[in-house]
Amino acid sequence: MRLRLLLDTHVFLWWLADRPKLSQEAGSAVAESENTVYLSVASIWEMVIKSALGKLDAPSDIPEALAANRITPLPIDMSHAVAVASLPLLHNDPFDRMLVAQAQVEGLTLVTRDRRLLEYGVACLLA
Repeated sequence: MRLRLLLDTHVFLWWLADRPKLSQEAGSAVAESENTVYLSVASIWEMVIKSALGKLDAPSDIPEALAANRITPLPIDMSHAVAVASLPLLHNDPFDRMLVAQAQVEGLTLVTRDRRLLEYGVACLLA
């Protein structure tokens, strides 16, 4: 069965670091060539911000890292932004809330280690 996966920011970074913290199931799903793997522009934005603040060591060339790992960037559109407004305030991180909204709107499975995101009822694969 083909999966359409949306990587949480930390999952993307773990993937680039040769998967030291990824569960076997999540790593296999991302590696499976039949699956489509996305990274939200919200995650890219989060990495750039945290990198500039010295809180994160992000890849120097994110577009190249995406292409080399057959990961498709997922733009944020109006339907995603509107969907965030309908989410209950179960999680305070605006980047994670956007990922939940995008996964819901686009019918994606969110790959994350953050168990709090399960409370939104979005399809998740625990990393």
